[in-house]
Amino acid sequence: MITSVFKKSTPLNFTLVVFLILVFFSIYQFQDFSWTNSAILISEKVGILAVLLASVFMTNFISKRNGLSKDSSYTILFYFLFLLFFPSVLDNVNLIFSNFFILLALRRLISLQSLKASKEKIFDASLWIFLASLFHFWSILYIALVFISIIFHVARDYRNWILPFIAFLAAAVIFTLFSIVFNVDAQGYISRSIMPNFEINYFTNNYQNGALSIYATVALFFIVSIFATLSSRPLVLHTSFKKIIASFFIGVLVFLISSNKSNDILIFTIAPLSIIATSHIEIPQVKLKKEMVLFVLIACSFFAFFSQL
Repeated sequence: MITSVFKKSTPLNFTLVVFLILVFFSIYQFQDFSWTNSAILISEKVGILAVLLASVFMTNFISKRNGLSKDSSYTILFYFLFLLFFPSVLDNVNLIFSNFFILLALRRLISLQSLKASKEKIFDASLWIFLASLFHFWSILYIALVFISIIFHVARDYRNWILPFIAFLAAAVIFTLFSIVFNVDAQGYISRSIMPNFEINYFTNNYQNGALSIYATVALFFIVSIFATLSSRPLVLHTSFKKIIASFFIGVLVFLISSNKSNDILIFTIAPLSIIATSHIEIPQVKLKKEMVLFVLIACSFFAFFSQL
């Protein structure tokens, strides 16, 4: 039933997922009505929702445009379900923006396979990553994905290796100008953000712990699946899938070493995991297995969301 609905990419499916995101976003936000008295806070909530929806559709665009999924709506469905595991991220404007910039970078890096305008794509991706790091410092680790992509496609041209450093200087200039104009303590911000924290003892209740455990189990299931089936996929897609897998593990690393740790930081893993999960569902298999996977995931995500309210 569920697999049949989302098997095709239709306006109805997109509308349904957008509607569900709006409903659950509203459920979380309207636990406290105090923000409705401030025009600034209202604007912030609207901005978070807009960027969140843009992130969902950007993930879907990356997946379809590069042949990582078929003409289905599974990717946006999985993005929505994985997002429910960490409802508090719906209030974290920095992580929402940082993740969106990483998706813009990932879009450019995946398309690098065409070898068209490779220098522009490397510079753009690097700049997006450095801009993302201004919102969440350790997202800067995604710069490793730029060099991985260079190795895969354009390693022979030495100029491609220099472009990320030029992008870093451009981002540094932007950050300096921003800190001067808005009187931001740049040194203090960097010193606070750069300190790694490997401890995982931040849980305020057992439900957060449970949500993390379930999400980790689900992620492990899909990661094992993609590794087991990668060799059977079209050879032309191997490098793209490898970059998606690398993006997921970089996201895990960002979570592990970030200061002010919380489950919210795992938002960086949601997009690549959604693409990986879609590739698993689209593998030819007994329909009952697909239904069971989706049913269990829906049940777990709904439980995780409502238990943390």
